Amino acid sequence: MYLFISTFMFISGLIVFSSKRKHLLLMLLSLEFIVLSLYFLIFIYLFNMNYEYYFSMIFLTMSVCEGVLGLSILVMMIRTHGNDYILTFSSLW
Repeated sequence: MYLFISTFMFISGLIVFSSKRKHLLLMLLSLEFIVLSLYFLIFIYLFNMNYEYYFSMIFLTMSVCEGVLGLSILVMMIRTHGNDYILTFSSLW
C-alpha cells in the first residue's frame, strides 16, 4: 500500500514538473515533491528490511542543500530579470 502511494506521488510530481515548465518556482516545488516521495520510498524500504536510518538522514541533508541551491538561483533570477519565467532569462533568444 505504501509503495503504491509513493509511486503515485513520484508520477504526479513528474507530471507537474513536465506540465509547469515555464515557471521556475513551480518546477522547484515539484522537484521537492519528487524528493519527498523518494525519501518516503527509502524510508519504507529501510523499515521493511530492518536497516538503520542513517542513509535517510544523508538523503535529507543532500535534498535540503539542493532546495537551498534552487531557491538561491530563483532569487538571483528574480533580482536580475524581474520574474521567474524560464524563457525570459534564456541566452538563446
